[in-house]
Amino acid sequence: MDVREERVGDADGVREVNLRAFGDHGVVVAALVESLRESVAAGHGLSLVAEERGRVVGHVMFTQSLLDAPRRLVDVQVLSPLAVLPERWRRGVGRALVRTGLERMAARGVPLVFLEGDPRYYARLGFEPGGEHGFRKPSLRIPDAAFQVVRLPAHEPWMTGTLVYPQPFWRHDAVGLRDPEA
Repeated sequence: MDVREERVGDADGVREVNLRAFGDHGVVVAALVESLRESVAAGHGLSLVAEERGRVVGHVMFTQSLLDAPRRLVDVQVLSPLAVLPERWRRGVGRALVRTGLERMAARGVPLVFLEGDPRYYARLGFEPGGEHGFRKPSLRIPDAAFQVVRLPAHEPWMTGTLVYPQPFWRHDAVGLRDPEA
């Protein structure tokens, strides 16, 4: 398996991975990825693919966001989405994508990476509950346990506050969980 930056010719493979990995929610995630690509292409994030025998089997995207800290706004990254073809689950594809991405974020001097996800999975990759470290969720719809952060070497203790998602997350309603009975 090769982990590398996404190329223009990977778009269809990335779309397939996100559609299959996220089931009913895949259409929303695939549309979110399309919207975030412009920011990533401008150097404000990172999109990685895992490739096996010429086929995209996994994808992760990091997108620039802001932390509204008391001292000033801080550029941070949001890891979203992470997707792997279902037949490749539990084989280290996601772990390799996340670790490679975090290494590159640390090398770029990014202080923090946030995500919404399963704490049982992401804790193994160094993520911790955001609220326990003075961070506030961008939406009350995000379950506390799902709001997670990894602090990278550029993090400084004063960097606490509220995470502010970029506009595409809101436009695609890809923030937290909706109450189906509301």
